[in-house]
Amino acid sequence: MATSTSWAQDVITCDLCNKPTQLFCNSCQVSLCSDCLSKHTDAFKSMSHEIAPFLDRKTQLVLPACREHSGQRCEVNCKECNTPVCIKCIGFGPHKGHEIEELTEIHENKIRKIKSDTEEIQAKLIPKYQKEDIEIGKKISKTKSKTDDLGKESRKLRKLWHQEVDNIFDKIDSLSQSLTEKNLNALQEYHNKIRDLISEMNTIVKQNENLFNSNKLSEVNKYQSKLNEYQDFPEHVDLELPSLRSNIDQGKELIIEIGGFRATLKHMSPPSPSADVSRLTTGIGKLMDQVRVIATIPTNYKPLYGVACVGEAEAWIYGLNETITRIDIHGAVRDTVTITCLYWPGGISVTRGGELIYSDYSSRTVNIVRDGKSETLITTSQDWRPGSVSCTRSRDILVHVYKGIGPQTKNKIIRYQGQNIKQEIIKDGQGNPIFKDGARSLYMSENNNGDICVSDRNADTLVVVDKTGRVRFRYDGTPARMERSFAPRDIVTDALSQIIVTDFNNNCLHILDQNGQFLRCVDDCGLERLEKPSELSIDSERRLWVGCNRGEIKVIKYLEES
Repeated sequence: MATSTSWAQDVITCDLCNKPTQLFCNSCQVSLCSDCLSKHTDAFKSMSHEIAPFLDRKTQLVLPACREHSGQRCEVNCKECNTPVCIKCIGFGPHKGHEIEELTEIHENKIRKIKSDTEEIQAKLIPKYQKEDIEIGKKISKTKSKTDDLGKESRKLRKLWHQEVDNIFDKIDSLSQSLTEKNLNALQEYHNKIRDLISEMNTIVKQNENLFNSNKLSEVNKYQSKLNEYQDFPEHVDLELPSLRSNIDQGKELIIEIGGFRATLKHMSPPSPSADVSRLTTGIGKLMDQVRVIATIPTNYKPLYGVACVGEAEAWIYGLNETITRIDIHGAVRDTVTITCLYWPGGISVTRGGELIYSDYSSRTVNIVRDGKSETLITTSQDWRPGSVSCTRSRDILVHVYKGIGPQTKNKIIRYQGQNIKQEIIKDGQGNPIFKDGARSLYMSENNNGDICVSDRNADTLVVVDKTGRVRFRYDGTPARMERSFAPRDIVTDALSQIIVTDFNNNCLHILDQNGQFLRCVDDCGLERLEKPSELSIDSERRLWVGCNRGEIKVIKYLEES
């Protein structure tokens, strides 16, 4: 019984049906049963067929049929016309007198080239790329380690400087993170490219190995060598990792530098108790006289409900559905995350490490996306649901939470450190609510000096509280002298500690300094104007990404180069 089973498995079947083969067409290299013989010859009536018993079959190249002469197979290639032709074509047909070459010779040359390419890819190129893969991994680890060292050194120097210059170190940490993200993004992109090429070459090796044994001339002739493409090794990524430099001699000028940022603090003899005793200079640019739109990005989200920049040229966005999409500055979709919210997220943000977080008011959670999957970071207390979220420079997470329905909805902001509540911002020093009751969202952003800047849509006001939760000032849009009432939406703070908020009613942005002094409005961006701006984010190149109500994003350059 075992012998019979083994024999049954070894039976060679007809290429046109499942019956055992009995015959073989040497001309077409096709196995046939007696029933399918006529079916095969009828299908190719114009061709000659050399039929033999299967055991007497001959393995040979399958020559293509001549397009000019029925029943003839092409045996040579016309060099002048670069096409296979038969003997009649070169004897008295359209290719008479043309230079020719044997198809079998062409096939042999192609096979030799395929084998040569494959040997070089296996023996030289793949090991070379694998070595580079290892080196890039080491560079990524070294870059991360250097970033950790920068943070430790920054914290040590912070203790030696006066409290008055805390904002300098906030700027240093922000710039360090920006430079690190830029370096890591460049390295990771190069790393991915190397791995993609390794995978592509391995695929070609497998395909080529199949071609070694192919007797199908047409398949082999289609082979196009990519050897030259792989021999030109991708350009290396050269990085300059920043370092901190400072002198800490007592009584002398203090200097600190990182990347293109430089700050100095000079001790001066004060002429009076009220005079300034320090001078601070930085290398960050100032507001441009004429801002300009450098990109307009259409999106599929109408309306657009959130924008959160990632690095220098990408952002996560979402609207009225259960997806969050990462796009680049050209509008190309880079990634899409499907979430489990009941309808859509309450808000999104990006951590200092570049990871996406979002709130889900239906499950009362704030979640983080890792490797395409959502993990719960925070669960809000009973009856309080999360809305907008914001990641701070100190890696805490600010969450707007609310309870109730309609105009009586209560609002507050909670600072979470991990899953632990670090601070609640809800009442001022007199016990009065800081934020107005209502069902609209609060947007917030932490400034370099630790202030929490909040856009309160229910009160149509911007309110700023310090680290302790004390209200520093409020802004109602009056200094801007706009025609319509101030309608703040999203809010960001930049490297200059400026506060920027969208004004939905007046189609503009308001820019304030860190003390609430109105600086200017941005409504005219060269040839383009903002239309119902709502969402706002800022990338590592210090450009504003403004989400407008009809679903498009305008990327705005508003700071001069330092």
